[in-house]
Amino acid sequence: MDQARRGELPRVIARLRSGWAVLGPSQLLEGYALLLPDPVVGDLTDLKGSDRGRFLDDMASLGDAVSAVCRPRRLNFAMLGNVEPALHAHVIPRYAHEPVPLRDKPIWSYAREVWDAPEHAFDAQRHAGLMARLRAALREADGAAAGGPG
Repeated sequence: MDQARRGELPRVIARLRSGWAVLGPSQLLEGYALLLPDPVVGDLTDLKGSDRGRFLDDMASLGDAVSAVCRPRRLNFAMLGNVEPALHAHVIPRYAHEPVPLRDKPIWSYAREVWDAPEHAFDAQRHAGLMARLRAALREADGAAAGGPG
């Protein structure tokens, strides 16, 4: 989180009311993004009242932006916290071009070596246009919600 606050996390799409919208480290599924709350909390149940509502609204807004920009056939949302024991929400676009055996399964069904393949890794230059379009979509949907990348 400190990297995002200092403007040193290149995957930051925008500062939202509840935290940071960032592209995922793998872009196997173009537009895969996460919402990271700021301040960091352990679980959704640690957020109370309007803070919880803001986080969930920001998650939906990030999903709206991914949907508008990437035009997936479906959009999945997940909050697991098993590996990283801090609240974060995954916004996962799903595409018709995915392999049929995996198309309707959780993204975790992809082999790790496919997910982590270098050609799918986030690259600040290669993904700059995608990030700009996502940032614009967030601002258009709710100008008060989306600030710049840092």
